[in-house]
Amino acid sequence: MTIKDPHRYDDIIDKPRHVSRNRKHMSNYERAAQFAPFAALTGYSESISEAGRLTDDFTELSEQSNNELNLKFLYINEHIKDKPELTVRYFVPDMNKDGGSYKEETINAYRIDMFDRVLISTKKKRIDLDYIVEIHSDILEELENM
Repeated sequence: MTIKDPHRYDDIIDKPRHVSRNRKHMSNYERAAQFAPFAALTGYSESISEAGRLTDDFTELSEQSNNELNLKFLYINEHIKDKPELTVRYFVPDMNKDGGSYKEETINAYRIDMFDRVLISTKKKRIDLDYIVEIHSDILEELENM
């Protein structure tokens, strides 16, 4: 028998197709799924997505802006018993790569820990004072008008 032999399958061509008694018949969809592409490099697409994800750089505040924020923290701390509502814009460092993102959130202040430099909300959220870039509140209007 040679490769060019046109009669090489004559002995089996008319035989009935084998049907298993142990396994059910597969649909065309299930048969095709066996040959679908698979992820040979597990996590590769996630790595590409992560590398393409943009982050912001943390912008250091000027000395004047930093002093203004510190005055606001002190003023809020004097009125902390009222649990003032604050709108805070702060930087969140990214855990996987350099940089991070800016987030704005409205919270009710529970405590300002000047030793650990943390603002704690009534819902126990902790925001690093050194990453806060803006803070707004109705109670701060009094301070700004002074």
